[in-house]
Amino acid sequence: MEINMREELTAALKEAMKAKDTLRLSTIRLIQSAIKDQDIAQRTAGKPELSDGEILQLMAKLVKQREESAKIYDENNRPELAEKERAEIAAIATFMPRQLSEDETRDAISKAIAETGAAGIKDMGKVIAALRAAYAGQMDFGKASGIVKDMLK
Repeated sequence: MEINMREELTAALKEAMKAKDTLRLSTIRLIQSAIKDQDIAQRTAGKPELSDGEILQLMAKLVKQREESAKIYDENNRPELAEKERAEIAAIATFMPRQLSEDETRDAISKAIAETGAAGIKDMGKVIAALRAAYAGQMDFGKASGIVKDMLK
């Protein structure tokens, strides 16, 4: 039986509490809070709660926010704050699947283009949607969309 993301996060939260791992504990709470916020937004819009794939996308967004913050802290000579952001990134990453390499990303995009029958830039949305469904949390869709655009030219 496959464990879902919510159960995995709850188990990790309990584990972090027992281990008195304050950084991991606060990071897991941060993730759960972001999930809860999205669930509320979904419910308000009459949609179901987040799926595991959507939770992975949310975590990728949290990682990206922390990377941007760490970069800003580095630029402003605040290495201790940048280090905290990187530690949070590492904690979030433990819940995410392995990221695809550049070559694996290109292969996945080629396959998605073939499967969707995309013929040009106007079909880019179909390709990205197929990639999001199949590779949630495993690729940077910002970079992937640039590659898709190049391949569909």
